[in-house]
Amino acid sequence: MTGQAAGGDGRERSVLLVVHTGRRENLLTAERVARGLLDNGLRPRVLACEAPDLTLPGDADVVAPDAHAAADGTDVIIVLGGDGTLLRAAELAHPTGTPVLGVNLGRIGFLAELDEHELDGAIKAVAGRDYHIDERMTIDVRATHNGSELASTWALNEASVEKSTREKILEVVLEVDGRPVSGFGCDGVLCATPTGSTAYAFSAGGPVVWPSVEALLLVPSNAHALFARPLVVSPESAVALEVVAGGHPGVLCCDGRRTVELPAGARVEVVRGRTPVRLVRLTTQPFTDRLVRKFSLPVQGWRGASNR
Repeated sequence: MTGQAAGGDGRERSVLLVVHTGRRENLLTAERVARGLLDNGLRPRVLACEAPDLTLPGDADVVAPDAHAAADGTDVIIVLGGDGTLLRAAELAHPTGTPVLGVNLGRIGFLAELDEHELDGAIKAVAGRDYHIDERMTIDVRATHNGSELASTWALNEASVEKSTREKILEVVLEVDGRPVSGFGCDGVLCATPTGSTAYAFSAGGPVVWPSVEALLLVPSNAHALFARPLVVSPESAVALEVVAGGHPGVLCCDGRRTVELPAGARVEVVRGRTPVRLVRLTTQPFTDRLVRKFSLPVQGWRGASNR
């Protein structure tokens, strides 16, 4: 979906900045972006928890980091940092549907759309609403124990059920669409989206799934079983992970940010999320090119069909 040109309703337009403030160079970049936004008729907005570290123009707004209010009314969230910072911004964007534009100031920054040297053009594109929206599938996650709800949350990348102590093995049973699939001892099991397939799930041995493929991934981590391969199931399936009663407790972690303790006998249910996360794309670069560039994959010797 392509962004529309600026309207004439007279509403002051604003952009929320979410910044990894742990590096001095990031703070300088944030100041540069804020001034660029003002020069292009956009009012920068920053989080109260980050404002003390930032030197910003006097016209910048400071808002409390409330997930239901920080991004409300803003055109875009610009993220200055790595994938962890973008996942933090996604928490703010999720309730309002605000598009997120990632600027990689970290290492790989797989979710980021651009690098720092492309910022000037990106600010102009945001001002002119000259961009595309890439809607990314999420998952909704519910944890229960003996009929009582422990948590109801969501994730963009993955929900992981992991052992809570290093020396213990987590015993789990996997379920898909109300039927048991397999049970085993393991370090954990990840239920990931295609977006998360290149993150934690990839490190655990899962497949890379193109974002246009809607699916749920189940990826065991260090499982003690003959049948413990990654599974790719329908996005309409209902997936459940049960922590075996009488075994050791575990922990549920969503996107590495929202954590819930799981006693033995707990059940985690995962379904396709009701609300996607919307990422800003400035180009129509294929996912294949992004994969090759971010992971520095060897493609020397490729000629392509047009060169044969």
